[in-house]
Amino acid sequence: MGKRRTILIGGLAVIAVVAGTVAVRTATFAPTDIADGSDVRLAATPTYDLQAAVVHLSAAAQIKTISHQNAAQNDIAEWDRLHSWLAATYPATHRAMTRTILPNRTLIYHWPGSDTSLAPIIVMAHQDVVPVTEGTEADWKYPPFAGTVAEQAVWGRGTVDDKGSLIGLFEALEALAAQGFQPKRSIYLVSGHDEEAGGAGAVGAAAKLKADGVRALFTLDEGSVVLRDTPVINGPAILIGIAEKGYATLQVTANAPGGHSSMPPAETGVTTLARAVLAIAESPFPVEMRGPGAAMVESLAARKGGTTKMAVANQWLFSPILKRQLAASPSTAAAFHTTIAPTMLVGSPKENVLPQSATALINYRIAPWNKSADVMARAKAAVGDAPVELSWVKPPNEPSRVSSTSSRGWRYVVAAARADAPDAVVAPFLVVAATDSRSMESISQDVYRFMPMHFTLKETAMIHGTNEHMKVDSFKRMIDFYARLIATSAG
Repeated sequence: MGKRRTILIGGLAVIAVVAGTVAVRTATFAPTDIADGSDVRLAATPTYDLQAAVVHLSAAAQIKTISHQNAAQNDIAEWDRLHSWLAATYPATHRAMTRTILPNRTLIYHWPGSDTSLAPIIVMAHQDVVPVTEGTEADWKYPPFAGTVAEQAVWGRGTVDDKGSLIGLFEALEALAAQGFQPKRSIYLVSGHDEEAGGAGAVGAAAKLKADGVRALFTLDEGSVVLRDTPVINGPAILIGIAEKGYATLQVTANAPGGHSSMPPAETGVTTLARAVLAIAESPFPVEMRGPGAAMVESLAARKGGTTKMAVANQWLFSPILKRQLAASPSTAAAFHTTIAPTMLVGSPKENVLPQSATALINYRIAPWNKSADVMARAKAAVGDAPVELSWVKPPNEPSRVSSTSSRGWRYVVAAARADAPDAVVAPFLVVAATDSRSMESISQDVYRFMPMHFTLKETAMIHGTNEHMKVDSFKRMIDFYARLIATSAG
């Protein structure tokens, strides 16, 4: 009886210690090293004509700078048309800034600052748009390249991705230049011609700027938004991309003798390939609570409070539960591990012929704590001694580095964003897609990915989809944000 009593008392003591630890950690929990920008004194937003700006976005949406998968299909004259239109539409900007047009049509604008000892800033937005899927034009509420202004929005391909940002930047710069703004820091605007097809233009622009000795305080590009119905808090959050995942496509090849399908061997090239692809897909990278995704969850949990805050504050105890919840949704899980997506299969050219070579492509989006070498090693381990060859379709893009959430550049971006959404949570974010800004890492102290549009999760589906449109309200927020950010950080 005494022994049981001792065990019971000991158990209660352990429970008390655990409960006390959980309570203290929960009560004192707060995200670390995430500055709120409250020390930044924002410049005033210049005046401008919003209705004229809307007309300008409409006009830009009508210029068909479409990046096709096969670049030979691109109508280069449309890029030249856009450049001429920008020069005519924004005369004050073109007087204040020098323009360089690279041979591939990528643009670099430079507004020299008065203090050459200050690191410049780089703002980015790309010129090109994705095609409209053939046969879906009738599904659009308004024609995709008409730039229709209706229902308090500008409708058309590229109005969000990314001509909304491009024209928003030019409207902000035009307003500043017209009102006599003189920057202390130099300002660069880089506009890639082919972001939707690989971003070679941004690579070229970065090489030129590096050769010119540019070392920027920060670069800002597209990548995330103010999300109105953010998971965890079910409310608004300013999600600022501080990193983006890497990109790699693995080719799996199974070679075989081939022959007539009427006399198949026990194992064909197709079945060998299928087993290998399944083996790779069934060896996923683990979900890990780390990196920008973890920082985002911590920021949101601190605002949410309650059991959510308790679980995040005490991952030593609740980590398995958190990981299960994060893994439950593909869109959520993507921020917490390297993803594996088999996408393409090629076999025989004819139904009754055994292929001599069967191939599969597997697309990876690589988490910041992994490298392409980790991907290849995991794939090789998964297939073991299976008679397949593994190779990269092209050299992988490694994950970006993770930018600071406390630097001066971060504080400028956060302060400019919070001015428009003071009650929103500020949270770091991992961009799971790719942007042109990754090319600026070698010439920038920090790289951020954010557009101040206010979206719901449902509305994000229109990006690259049907009925893409920019609400006038969001467009105004973008112009104001860019003007405040540029005037504050460079003024």
